Amino acid sequence: MEVTLNGYYTLIFATLVLLLGRFLVKKIKFLEDFNIPEPVAGGLIAAVIVYALNLIWGYSFNFHQGLQTATMLMFFASIGLSADFGRLKAGGTPLLIFTIVVSVFIILQDVVGVAMASVLGLDPLLGLVTGSIALTGGHGTAGAWGVVLEEQYKVVGATTLGIAVATYGLVAGGLVGGPVARRLINKMGLKPTPVNPNQSDVEKLAGKQSLYSTKHSEDGDHRHEEMFEKPDNIRLITASSTIESLALFAGALAFADIMTLVAADTAFELPTFVWALAGGVIIRNALTMVFNFDMFDRAIDVIGNASLSLFLAMALLSLKLWELTDLAGPVLIILVVQTLVMIGYAYFVTFRIMGKDYDAAVLAAGHSGFGMGATPTAIANMQAVTDRYLPSPKAFLIVPMVGAFFVDIVNATILQIFTKLPFM
Repeated sequence: MEVTLNGYYTLIFATLVLLLGRFLVKKIKFLEDFNIPEPVAGGLIAAVIVYALNLIWGYSFNFHQGLQTATMLMFFASIGLSADFGRLKAGGTPLLIFTIVVSVFIILQDVVGVAMASVLGLDPLLGLVTGSIALTGGHGTAGAWGVVLEEQYKVVGATTLGIAVATYGLVAGGLVGGPVARRLINKMGLKPTPVNPNQSDVEKLAGKQSLYSTKHSEDGDHRHEEMFEKPDNIRLITASSTIESLALFAGALAFADIMTLVAADTAFELPTFVWALAGGVIIRNALTMVFNFDMFDRAIDVIGNASLSLFLAMALLSLKLWELTDLAGPVLIILVVQTLVMIGYAYFVTFRIMGKDYDAAVLAAGHSGFGMGATPTAIANMQAVTDRYLPSPKAFLIVPMVGAFFVDIVNATILQIFTKLPFM
C-alpha cells in the first residue's frame, strides 16, 4: 500500500523526528559525545521503522518533496549569507593558507573516493559520496547531492549512502582529531605561542570566547553566551528581524531559481542549491560592502539551522535502507582508507604547513573534525585539546570561519568540476 503525505503531515512527522532525536541525544551519552545531530539520531530510528513497515506490511511512504527541497535551499542560502569575505582580513594570511590546505585535501578526498570506488567495482560517482560530499560536506551536502546524483545521474541509493557515510564521518572525526593533536604536541614538545600584544579586535574576541564554544560566562543570575559578531550587545531575534532575514533568504532563492533556468543546458549549469549558496554570497557581500548593511548573523544562523534540521528529518524519513545491502562491504573499505588519509594529511601536511607549532597541532585536530565530520566536531576536538593544555585563540578564530562557510563554497566548486569529468 502506498501512502502519500502532503506538506502538513510531512512537517508534522519531521518535527516528531526532531523531538525524538532531541530525546535520544539527551539520554544517550555516545550521541552527545560525538556530536550526532538530533535529526540524524531521530531520523535513523524513523528510517528503520519505515523500513520495517514496508518489509512486514508492504507500506510505502511518499513525503512532500517540495517542502524538503525548500528547506534544503534555505540551508544553503544561509551558508552564503554567512560568507562575509570581509572577515578574510581579520583572519589574515593564516586563514588564507588554511583554506588552501583544506581545499587541497578536498581534492585528495575525492580522488581517493573515486579511485577506490572504481577499483571495487562501484560507480565512480559513489566515490564522490564517500569523498567530500558526505565527509567534508556533512549531512546537508550529502542530502542535497544525493538528490542530484539520483535524479540527474541515476545513481541508486546516493542519498541513503550519503547520510550513512556522513554519520560515520562524525564519529570518526571525533575519534581521530584529539589523538593526532596530542601525539604532535607530546612528540614535538610544543608549547603555546605567546599572545600577540598587537592583536586585532577579532583576534582578542576569539581568544576570549569562540562563537562555537560550549563554555558560558555568568553575569549574576543570568547565563549568556558571548557571540562572535556582537560580544557587547546581543540583538534579540524579533518578528521584525526575522522578516528582514527571511527577505534575504527569499532573494537568494529567487536568484537560484532564475539562474537555474538561465544556465540550463549550458556550460554553467549547476544544481539549484549551489546557486542558492552563490546568491547568498552575492547578497551578503553586496549589502555589507556597498551599502554598509548591518547583517544579523545570528538570525540567519537560526533560520539556516532550523531549515537544515527539517530537511535532514524529511530526508531520513525518505531513506530506502535496503539499497545499502550490496554496498556495505566496499563502502566500509573506502571509509577506512579515507580515515587513514585524513590522519596522515592532518599529521604531515596541515600541521607542517600551518607552522609546526602548538596552534598548528590544534588546527590539525580541528581539520580532522570537519574534514571527516562537521564544524561542531572540529570545535569539540580543539576544545578537548585546549582543555588539557592551553588555549589557542588562532585556531578558534580560523576553524569556525573556514569550517562554517568557506569550505562549503570550495567543496561545491570542486564537486561540480568532478561531476563534469569524462570518466565519471
